[in-house]
Amino acid sequence: MRRMNAWLKQLTEAPGVSGYEQKVKDLLKIRLSDKAEVSYDKIGSIIFKKTGSGSEPKIMLASHMDEIGFMVKYITKEGFLKFATLGGWWEQVMLGQRVTIFTSKGEFPGVIGSKPPHILSAEERKKMVEKKDMYIDIGAQDEQEAKELFGVRPGDPVVPFSEFTILGNEKLLMAKAWDNRVGCAIMVEVMEKLNQINHPNTFFGVGTVQEEVGLRGATTSSNAIKPDIGFAIDTCVAGDTPGVTSDQASSKLGKGVAISIFDSSLIPHAKLRRFVTAIAEERKIPYQLEFTEGGGTDAGKIHLHDAGVPSLVLSIPTRYIHSHNSIIHWDDCQAAADLLVGVAETLDYARYRELIE
Repeated sequence: MRRMNAWLKQLTEAPGVSGYEQKVKDLLKIRLSDKAEVSYDKIGSIIFKKTGSGSEPKIMLASHMDEIGFMVKYITKEGFLKFATLGGWWEQVMLGQRVTIFTSKGEFPGVIGSKPPHILSAEERKKMVEKKDMYIDIGAQDEQEAKELFGVRPGDPVVPFSEFTILGNEKLLMAKAWDNRVGCAIMVEVMEKLNQINHPNTFFGVGTVQEEVGLRGATTSSNAIKPDIGFAIDTCVAGDTPGVTSDQASSKLGKGVAISIFDSSLIPHAKLRRFVTAIAEERKIPYQLEFTEGGGTDAGKIHLHDAGVPSLVLSIPTRYIHSHNSIIHWDDCQAAADLLVGVAETLDYARYRELIE
């Protein structure tokens, strides 16, 4: 577990907001380049191919590399940075948080600020601070210093700052970017295990780009792979914190991999879902059924490729998703990896034909 935690620390602390996933891609390539054929789509996704005893079916496992973050829009005369959001942010979790700005001259720390509450009117205090009233303070004296000393330019990426942390229960892990570096970690583990077993198919592990801003890498990498079966491995909202009802979020930390029954981008292929849950039950892999009414995954694009691709989403329940600090349970990750390996060991061409007929 110590070695795994070191790897998870690398993955989660790596900067990789949408459109700037290179450092995450480099980590995946270092880990898997000697275990699979490596190729790319033309917007940055990385594709790892492991050929088994059969060329078909082609199974695609997508794990997006990007995290939510920000981008510099412009610099004020006073040297503060106005920014755009990359991905879905709730404004309440942004204010007062540390960030890192990546410019041509290096990495610089900053903090998201706004007017302090001490000088707000009574009416203003009742309202949530809006993004348009926030800015990033990097300690620049003025616009000129921000440009010349710090090298800041519009378009520079801004990444949430948070350190990987093992909680008191050592299986609970806190970090930024679990959405979706946890999926990347699971994809890597699956590809490594496939090097040690026979599987009657060709398996593609994909680190996709720009999922948080429109499932874009899933679209382009699907065009490159032309998969027969699609899986997305991602995160979902955990329903085990105060105020969250089972009607809003059903999955819980430590209760197994979450298998989606629907989300806003995909109604999973019914036969494929039954096939996967049967493997979980046969192998005694803990799982739970999950629904997401307010979000989608890479599978939302994969399943629409060409004439259609039977697809399914496996998720890791995550607390405080889309914030600087989220929490997962490692047992759920292990269950997801074990289940995907089970699918790879079992899904041959004959079973694939049964699924689509």
